[in-house]
Amino acid sequence: MTNIFIVIPSFNESKTLRNTILPLLTTSMDVLVVDDCSTDDTFRNIADLPIHYIKHPINLGQGAALQTGADYALQNGAEYIIHFDADGQHNYQEIPLLLAPLIENKCDVVLGSRFLREEDINAIPVFRRFILKVAIWVNALFTGLLLTDAHNGFRALNRKAFKSIKLTENRMAHASEILMCIKKEKLSYVEIPVHIIYTDYSRQKGQSSYNSFNILLDLIINKLF
Repeated sequence: MTNIFIVIPSFNESKTLRNTILPLLTTSMDVLVVDDCSTDDTFRNIADLPIHYIKHPINLGQGAALQTGADYALQNGAEYIIHFDADGQHNYQEIPLLLAPLIENKCDVVLGSRFLREEDINAIPVFRRFILKVAIWVNALFTGLLLTDAHNGFRALNRKAFKSIKLTENRMAHASEILMCIKKEKLSYVEIPVHIIYTDYSRQKGQSSYNSFNILLDLIINKLF
């Protein structure tokens, strides 16, 4: 499946990145790591792997890394891309479930949701669950899309979608900007259940619950100015 790129934005994820990539190599899809100017041993730890690798000369943020990945995939003939986190939270075995609606031409974007199955909901730390519930309604207010989940980085897009979505929010507000673009470009979408793995490392490295307020601030500034 060389027309499918798995795009992994990464910043100082040398502890987990190799283990995140290795199972993906069994899928026969192209794996693209966009290194957002890491200062750790990221490149040395993955240099021997058969992947695509791009490194930003300066740190720009996850949104910028995803846009770089989309541009590269587009230039290299990709028909579909998967957004996949570097910290090991996503289950590679669920990738075919995300791709299926796209391949069957049922939609342009598939969004993973942690709130469609009871076991996935129970896996979310309680306080983060509360913040995510609030974020759902905040997202709806600013993006016009009322989803069951907010800021879930596990998603799949067809060529039409990633060609028309141009991210300008370099940092974490890109997750909401993607939804704005879906609405603006009239892209069709579905949500499917996914299971997020919350490890001690991912809790420590992942965006904190309080960072949701920074995302909200970015959205307000973007809307007003």
